[in-house]
Amino acid sequence: MTTAKPEDGTGAVATSDVEAVMAAARVLVAVSAQSIAGVDDVVTLPQLRALVMIASRPAMNLGAVAQGLGVHPSNATRLVERLVVAGLLDRRDDPTDRRNLVLELTPEGHRLLEQVMEHRRVAITEILDRMPAGRRRALVPVMRAFAEAGGETPHDAVWSLGWTTAS
Repeated sequence: MTTAKPEDGTGAVATSDVEAVMAAARVLVAVSAQSIAGVDDVVTLPQLRALVMIASRPAMNLGAVAQGLGVHPSNATRLVERLVVAGLLDRRDDPTDRRNLVLELTPEGHRLLEQVMEHRRVAITEILDRMPAGRRRALVPVMRAFAEAGGETPHDAVWSLGWTTAS
């Protein structure tokens, strides 16, 4: 059996383990892609990414959006302008520094993100429903540990600021 990157001195990670996680990741990517397909007539993927960033981090400005998307500030400006025109984003002067604009989702922007998340919740619920209850109960703590090891912020921290993963 070949191995992947060794874990913290407790042995090697089996290639079959990596392949199993990759298979599960493909399922989750498909769920995400299908949820985005439901709104791709309204926003592009980069616009959706910007909405998610703005929803999950208070008082974001254009510079932070550009950095988060890895684009030039002028590209972020155009992207934000399209979201403002679409009624999904509001921008206003930063009360602490009038040289900056603060970006916030409009109620319509929040509804769009909730639509995407609800699609994901339904799809994941359907998948979990097809699993035996004992395996499902065993899966949840493992997925939490995997997310934590991958650097995912717990849902009761960042996500509670606007783009939640819980109903």
